[in-house]
Amino acid sequence: MAQSTAAPAPSTQVAVAPLPLKVIAPWAVFFGVLMLVLLYFVGAEQGATAVLSGEEVHEWVHDARHLLGFPCH
Repeated sequence: MAQSTAAPAPSTQVAVAPLPLKVIAPWAVFFGVLMLVLLYFVGAEQGATAVLSGEEVHEWVHDARHLLGFPCH
């Protein structure tokens, strides 16, 4: 019985190019503004600062308000 010894496969390294700030900045600003809007609706959309009238937004985010520690009643 003949033994076959195969040479090990050469290892290849892939160089990962860093992303420039010009690519990341617009997305970071977009998600930052989106998070601030969500935080507003969860934490402050009620009473004198309300943008929308009625209690619909309050009812939709009621449990999230309690989970994040915002008092609401």
